Amino acid sequence: MSTTRLSRLLAAAAVGLAATFTAFVATAPPAAADGCYTWSTTLREGSSGDAVARLQIRVAGWVTYDEVLVVDGVYGARTTAAVKRFQSAYGLTPDGIAGSQTFNMIYALQDDDCSPIHFTFAEVSYNCGRGGFSGGAVSATQVRENLLRAMWKAEALRHKLGDRPIGVSSGFRDYTCNASVGGASNSRHLYGDALDLVPGPSLCDMARTARYTGFNGIFGPGYPDHNDHTHVDSGPNRAWSAPNCGI
Repeated sequence: MSTTRLSRLLAAAAVGLAATFTAFVATAPPAAADGCYTWSTTLREGSSGDAVARLQIRVAGWVTYDEVLVVDGVYGARTTAAVKRFQSAYGLTPDGIAGSQTFNMIYALQDDDCSPIHFTFAEVSYNCGRGGFSGGAVSATQVRENLLRAMWKAEALRHKLGDRPIGVSSGFRDYTCNASVGGASNSRHLYGDALDLVPGPSLCDMARTARYTGFNGIFGPGYPDHNDHTHVDSGPNRAWSAPNCGI
């Protein structure tokens, strides 16, 4: 992490701590500009548009058991609840309104390419050493977008597990890479919305907590060929199996 990014993260954390002492904080500081995207107005239930969709991507991991937050650009009750959980997790006032304090925390948590600070596009698109986003089941643009969404859910998972480091052993695979590693012909890795996670936290801890982090697909210890990683994905169908973890 760069010194600048670390400074911003510490500054945002300080803001979050200060926000818990409302008697001493009259108003929130203005949101700073960001190299990825800068929100220009406060968002709340009833707001809509691209600014809301970008926020939803970043709070999609802050959901309840078996919930998936739809990124539709509509700030409804479920987005409000996810924002509240995000705010609470980072020491902000959990009012469900995305204003300067919430945006400043998001800015501190992301790099200029919009990826969260603890995951990179390079690691999630290693693709058997070839890199890139082409050659899969959807366009390169869609693969990149899917990977971005997967990383933000992984960032939430990491924070829920005490900010212990989580590695990615496999993310996007093109058809050639997928075949070479014995992946299923319909693998979600071909779409860029799947990550194979390795400890840090135990594989079972990751599998169990992923049920509260917006993932539809979860496969871990006890499922064939998944004893050395926990697979999470955002495919269209709910499918969980990690028998050694009680899932």
